[in-house]
Amino acid sequence: MKELISILNEMNKTISCMESCTGGMLANCITNVEGSSNVFKLGLVTYSNDFKEYFGVSKEVIEKYSVYSIETAEEMAKSVLKISNSDYSVGITGTLGNKDPYNETDDLNKVYISIYEKDKDKFNNFEIVPKGENRIQKKEYIIGYIKEKLYGICK
Repeated sequence: MKELISILNEMNKTISCMESCTGGMLANCITNVEGSSNVFKLGLVTYSNDFKEYFGVSKEVIEKYSVYSIETAEEMAKSVLKISNSDYSVGITGTLGNKDPYNETDDLNKVYISIYEKDKDKFNNFEIVPKGENRIQKKEYIIGYIKEKLYGICK
């Protein structure tokens, strides 16, 4: 993450995120790096549908595509960027293997990631199956994946 923070600092660019299944791990990893205060603007953990909607995710998108979808991840990225006015934003939603009593899905171990680039008005979307024996390992896998993608996008 240190290299990514350095690149963002050099470019004078900022980043924000809206996380669900990762529970703030991306924001935590970013803010663990010295100098991140120059580039990190906002991290939201919106675990429930209500708070995704509160912070700008369309209820219609959640109802039409599911809270576990690339469309919801895009809405999360777009919403947090709008709130923070960052140059890059990340939306993360999905499941880590357990059934959610509030949201039905057949994909119990799939994560949807959307990285938005404001200057290009472009979404970079990814669907992954996180690897690991437990939730922490799966979250670490997701964050590692996002780190690689962000590095490629921002480089």
